[in-house]
Amino acid sequence: MAKGERKRALRGRAGRMKGGRGSGRASAGQVRLWGRHAVEAALKNPERVHRKLWATREAIETLDGELPADFPLEYADVTDLARLVAKDAPHQGLVLECAPLEDRHLDEVLDGDPARPLVVLDQVTDPHNVGAILRSAAAFGAAALITQDRHAPPEGGVIGKAASGALEVVPWIRVVNLARALEQVAEAGYWRIGLTGAAEATLAEALPERPVALVLGAEGEGMRHNIEAHCDALAKLPIGDQIESLNVSNAGAIALYAVATR
Repeated sequence: MAKGERKRALRGRAGRMKGGRGSGRASAGQVRLWGRHAVEAALKNPERVHRKLWATREAIETLDGELPADFPLEYADVTDLARLVAKDAPHQGLVLECAPLEDRHLDEVLDGDPARPLVVLDQVTDPHNVGAILRSAAAFGAAALITQDRHAPPEGGVIGKAASGALEVVPWIRVVNLARALEQVAEAGYWRIGLTGAAEATLAEALPERPVALVLGAEGEGMRHNIEAHCDALAKLPIGDQIESLNVSNAGAIALYAVATR
């Protein structure tokens, strides 16, 4: 952006400043995000309530927009910021503490655009993988990510950094009972395809011309038997014999591409 050009205002409701610096963990009831894309997307998200932004002066200049005059901002150096994030986390000079996003309900997305797939994760607990899947979901127009509340990582900085802004874009639906959620998905007209290397059909062969929900299980263990039983079809990605399987986030990206280009 040219020097002197008026930037767009960054949206968001500024919260009251409370307390001082943290020690790597967010205040009670808050989440801490870091990295330029994650922080900038959160600042532009009107659904976020922001508590405080710590930043270097150089990093503030990279933001696409200007903070409101009363925004709770504290300038800090790189060493100070490193104490606010997970060990060795690439904060890129920006650390934002804010309220978690409000819970979304499954019914809110089931009557959406049928061309946009749903992504269902069964016990995928690595926040790097969940964040990467959110990023792919945003890139390929998925309607929502659905996980079981007890077997998924909490919203936070690692997911936010891996998602590169997609945490603010893709609705994340957390449910108590994943099997029951899959029943609701079927009732709404979605064809549930579980990805597993043990399947006979490839994903291209299994894709129908109707709304699709892609179901992916944890690396190693795969989908639980009960979740697999709640799928309408099982499919595999046609990978070569030289490697046994793909990382779940890579498999999710390829599957979403296949749905987008069917």
